[in-house]
Amino acid sequence: MKKILLIIFFAVLLLVVYAAWIVFGPLVSAPENKYFYINTGATYDQVKASLKEQEIISGTFFFDKIARQAGYHKQVKAGKYEIKDGMNLINLVRMLKSGRQTPVRIVINKIRTKEDLAGKIGQQFETDSLEVIRYITNNDSLAKYGVDSNTMMTLIIPNSYLMWWNAPVKNILARFADQQKKFWEGKREAKAAAHNLTPQQVYTMASIVEEETNKQEDKGLIASVYMNRLKKGMKLEADPTVKYAMRNFGLKRIMHGHLEYPSPYNTYRQTGLPPGPISTASISTIDAVLDAPETDYIFFVAKPDFNGYSNFAATYQQHLVYAKAYQRALDSLILSRNK
Repeated sequence: MKKILLIIFFAVLLLVVYAAWIVFGPLVSAPENKYFYINTGATYDQVKASLKEQEIISGTFFFDKIARQAGYHKQVKAGKYEIKDGMNLINLVRMLKSGRQTPVRIVINKIRTKEDLAGKIGQQFETDSLEVIRYITNNDSLAKYGVDSNTMMTLIIPNSYLMWWNAPVKNILARFADQQKKFWEGKREAKAAAHNLTPQQVYTMASIVEEETNKQEDKGLIASVYMNRLKKGMKLEADPTVKYAMRNFGLKRIMHGHLEYPSPYNTYRQTGLPPGPISTASISTIDAVLDAPETDYIFFVAKPDFNGYSNFAATYQQHLVYAKAYQRALDSLILSRNK
């Protein structure tokens, strides 16, 4: 009898140890830490099945027992959750129940169009790009931020942003708008006013300067050219605006026919700044525009040594000298390549 009781005792003990191992042991599998996504509106059964399908848990029996005991089956929370190899089931359930998700880091650098922005957001967040583009092209949705479908890109200050994966589009844009407001408050807004420009106009000009050069030393000088042209009521005649109008960003040379392309963004046809930015503008370029020196320059053209810098001129006669030198150098370069 004692022998039977001893066998029963050890059998029960083994079961207890096994159950404890299942519950408290490192049975969550993730060879490399991975992320588990729960869509908005997902049910508990869908979450449980997905954990099994992705082989994060080997079976659902013990997970289900723990989850129901904790009440998780009644309060599924959408989000992006980091699954660490070796987590136990209790920690997994606690994390999912608390909604302790991992934020998405979206890095905004160079973005040319609203469609590109929508695509980037759609790749990194639960919302899809079509929903984003509908929102950022709807003037009623944008009115609260003081922008419209042309100027909404001025809300985007290139930076790194942390947001929740399941954030709706309006929350994502509100985050951008909040950062934009902080960016302009104080000195930058005052500098814009000193140039008789709004922050949106400065951003739009900076987006053109950004496309004109990557030489920081030239950015302020190029901005001074455009400011002088605006003051004189001259057309900006900025080549990058033609590329944007045509949506042909790979265009190498602007020909005469391109200058006639009908678009409010084509500054060869329209006087003043275009209706909105032609790309995101970096902080350094925005500041270069705000700190642009006072000059009498009206023209600029690339230097003939192709070093990325420009020659600036206050008169058309001087500009022609620089332009002809550049054209000769360019023709010579093309000729040498064709030999």
